Amino acid sequence: MTHATLTYITLSFVVLLLILLYIMRAAFSYRRKKDEEADKDATEVGFVVDAFHGLVTSQKEKERELEILRKQAEERATAIESYNEDILQSVPSGVVSFDRRLTITRMNSAAEKILDLREADSIGMEYHEIFASPIRELLENRETVERIEAGYVTVTGRRIWLGLNMSPLKDSTGAIIGQILVFTDLTELKAFQSQKELRERLSNLGEMSAGIAHELRNPMAVISGYTKILSRKVDETLQPAVEAISKEVSVMDRIIADFLSFARPTELMLTRVDPGSLIEGCVAASDGVLAGIRVVTDYAVLPAIMADEVLLRQTIINLLQNAAESMPDGGVLTIRTLLKDRLSISISDTGHGIPENIQDKIFLPFFTTKERGTGLGLSIVHKVVISHGGSLDLETSSKGTTFVINLPKDVLIET
Repeated sequence: MTHATLTYITLSFVVLLLILLYIMRAAFSYRRKKDEEADKDATEVGFVVDAFHGLVTSQKEKERELEILRKQAEERATAIESYNEDILQSVPSGVVSFDRRLTITRMNSAAEKILDLREADSIGMEYHEIFASPIRELLENRETVERIEAGYVTVTGRRIWLGLNMSPLKDSTGAIIGQILVFTDLTELKAFQSQKELRERLSNLGEMSAGIAHELRNPMAVISGYTKILSRKVDETLQPAVEAISKEVSVMDRIIADFLSFARPTELMLTRVDPGSLIEGCVAASDGVLAGIRVVTDYAVLPAIMADEVLLRQTIINLLQNAAESMPDGGVLTIRTLLKDRLSISISDTGHGIPENIQDKIFLPFFTTKERGTGLGLSIVHKVVISHGGSLDLETSSKGTTFVINLPKDVLIET
């Protein structure tokens, strides 16, 4: 092999080696570039994935926060509603709400008790199906009433006095969405005022009537004496006239005696009294006037009381006689006793009832509808009951009358 040939081969080998090195370098560069691009793509995808997961996590946290806020808002709304309901049910005044068509939407427990109603039976009912006059008229006219006092008869027939307020029911924007009726039971207050007024009238009348009665008795005694003299001296034809004068004098004397009894201050002689035995004794003593009348009794178990037995006996007998007189053709006389917040003795008849126009007058002294009555019977009854710290209630209709003697628990000896 020549030197030229050897040189050519060596140069060829070097060129091939350089080409191979170039190719290898190019391949290596290409591979590195590809790896860098792959790493870059992987980094971008990872960033997107991480960003997405971060967004989802943040969204879930926001949802949890919103759920917590929603629950807190619901709890606050429930608490406010419960608080308002507690207030509504706790106030002593009756509250009834109506929608724009005057359909009952709410009624608190005080309203149920005062009006003898049940909310469950009243919700959804129209006003005229539940309420009587004068509440019905107030609702019909949709009047705004700040304060009026009116008598009312409940669905059970109980007569009460109400202090009424009525105004439009408005929402948070001030728009009228119905009516709201607020009322207070004034029955006991009215009874107290009536008793106070009666005490004042009795006091004033007593001072005046005592003097008048004594002045009348003196001439009546003279007339009675002359009548006895006449009865011995006149002939038989005039005897009926003298006897008539004598009877009228006796009637006048009884009226004056009642007058003095009524005018005299009541001094109670308190003793231990068994109410059941007292009532039974009064019924037995009234047996003659109760002829033809069926007597029904419903006695509760009552403890003994401290009271004036004589005056209470007079009171009960007087009421029994009045009941009998209201049933001339017979009927049913019912006597009930009850012990709750007070001791009650009720005497009911099935007579003709007491006309409404005189119900406020029957306890007034000298007011009577009887031809030969003195008008002092119920006045004395009322005075005796008041003297014991009690009250006398009246319930009457065309089907009969009930007088209720209410005595405070203070009179009880044992419970």
